[in-house]
Amino acid sequence: MRWASTLSCLPGGAAAFEEAAAALEGQLGAAAPDLLLVFASPEHAPDCQRIADLARRRFPGALLAGCTGGGVIGGAREAEEGPALSLTAAALPGVAVSGFHVDMSSMPPPEAVAAWRAVVGREPEPQPKLLLLADPFTMDAGGLIAGLDRAYPGSPKFGGLASGGRRPGENRLLLGGDLHRTGAVGVVFSGDVAVDTVIAQGCRPVGKPMLVTRCSGGLLQELDGRPPLQILTELHASLDERDRELMGHSLFLGLEMREERVEYQPGELLVRNLLGADQESGAIAIGAELRPMQVVQFMLRDARTAEEDLQRLLDRHRRSPAAGRPAGALLFSCVGRGAGLFGCADHDTGLFEERLGPAPLGGFFCNGEIGPVAGTTFLHGYTSAFALFREAVVRP
Repeated sequence: MRWASTLSCLPGGAAAFEEAAAALEGQLGAAAPDLLLVFASPEHAPDCQRIADLARRRFPGALLAGCTGGGVIGGAREAEEGPALSLTAAALPGVAVSGFHVDMSSMPPPEAVAAWRAVVGREPEPQPKLLLLADPFTMDAGGLIAGLDRAYPGSPKFGGLASGGRRPGENRLLLGGDLHRTGAVGVVFSGDVAVDTVIAQGCRPVGKPMLVTRCSGGLLQELDGRPPLQILTELHASLDERDRELMGHSLFLGLEMREERVEYQPGELLVRNLLGADQESGAIAIGAELRPMQVVQFMLRDARTAEEDLQRLLDRHRRSPAAGRPAGALLFSCVGRGAGLFGCADHDTGLFEERLGPAPLGGFFCNGEIGPVAGTTFLHGYTSAFALFREAVVRP
């Protein structure tokens, strides 16, 4: 397995492609890529069809996939302003790669398992790995994820929502030689490949874990038998000045998603927004379905917290049995992160190299990030979702 990733900031899609492709060939050497991922800034959106045509001629044996992004990542560098084109390629011996496109007119309901497998064109065994790129204006990303989770339980799903466009039809999705302005495209990997995910939601817990003792859908009515607003008032009084200020604009709720778990790590909580509160009842509306006796904990987010969270998760991966420098990696980062949050360029890519070592790393800044938490796939916000590729032993 051999990966390469490059970035060009030249204006003009054709010139940017030629520069990035030449650098890509230099990294790949004699290896012919089986996969080519293209992420283009909005300045290159009008040239996406031409870029796809150039890519097919230059790398005829590679499956092409990609999309537009408000910022792109290539060669472990983040380009958030101005024209930029990222190319990430992989030679994948022993790996089968295929693609699919789905839009709202052809999307099966989540429970239609056989129909979803027909869309993807792959059986669930051996477990495939799925890269997903969707247009936020024209695709129900939640329905996409729910259907694929049912059809392929246990398979890692990762990716993000295209960004840079401001209205339907402005984003671009690429698959093969085709350009799409709606729906979602996917790349399916099977065979001698393993994909490890690192999902950094950028939050830290405050207060103590509590049990949901009364709820209705996304309405949190009682925590440990008490009104949630009462608990928040007491929590606010217990925090230092900095955290009280954060509570005013960066407060979230973390949800434990595995019912059978007795212990959990903060990074395994699904972070969801607080949508509103009822002063009379003390209830809080949450952007997720709740269940009775679910463990939850309030969370805060800021730049320092996001940095510490990513450091901790990358360090945990490095210590895991699957540790080792990945052959290649993809990063799907929220448009709300990057230099706007951290005050410097290449923050998350720099931490990746610092913690795991240099590796070909490409991706883009998303309008929503796709990745698993506790074995279930979710659409996230303000998150950096990494997919780390390595060889796997294929057993019959």
